[in-house]
Amino acid sequence: MIYYLVPPDGNPPSIAPSLQRKKRGVGTSKASVNGTTNGTTKAPYPYDTDAEPNNPTVIPRDVLGKFHFTFLIRHPRSSIPSFYRCTIPPLDEVTGFYDFMPSEAGYAELRRVFDYLLSEGQVGPKIAGQGESNGHVLSNGFTQEVEVCVIDADDLLDNPTGTVEAYCKSVGLDYDAKMLKWDTEEEQQQAKDAFEKWKKKAKCVKDEDSEWVEKYGEEGAKIIRETVEANMEDYEYLKQYAIKVE
Repeated sequence: MIYYLVPPDGNPPSIAPSLQRKKRGVGTSKASVNGTTNGTTKAPYPYDTDAEPNNPTVIPRDVLGKFHFTFLIRHPRSSIPSFYRCTIPPLDEVTGFYDFMPSEAGYAELRRVFDYLLSEGQVGPKIAGQGESNGHVLSNGFTQEVEVCVIDADDLLDNPTGTVEAYCKSVGLDYDAKMLKWDTEEEQQQAKDAFEKWKKKAKCVKDEDSEWVEKYGEEGAKIIRETVEANMEDYEYLKQYAIKVE
């Protein structure tokens, strides 16, 4: 979801008008909310507002500071084909997505926001499940109790109990084994079967490409491969911070 907090297509960020704090009687004649300024409708973005130093989002720093961030990542070789599949028949009628846009993969935006929160001390430097700060020293010397909390979907699928337990410890929740149990045996099996298909056996690039060509055609497979490769660096960067469970 962080993708939607960052201006599209690399546009420079500025704070969303509806989130700006104005003193009563100061600047109210030029207030801009939901794309309307003094009764004149304009495009939602770019906003005619100021930006905050280094903040890549449209959300003010003090608002971001009210959240306890968890970063959920998934390997591009799994997420990108899944995303592409949602933009073609028959799923496009269900999702409402009719065009695959590689720029919407979101890994670059996630990394930018992650680095910003880390540099500002809103997360870290301690890394959940690793017990170390990963050698990262905040430039402003500020630290707080919110750990860097990154969960890789593959780790969650391979070890749901250990990963959820480590996550609960990081965010201050009491872990309960019932968190991973459904109300009935039938529902438990249904959930197990549904998530089983998410598990991916390691494949070589050639096998992946062959599978994608079979499912999505030559052009679709080419687009998927290019998008996967374009996002690998950001994924691997975030992966180093992921919760590690024995």
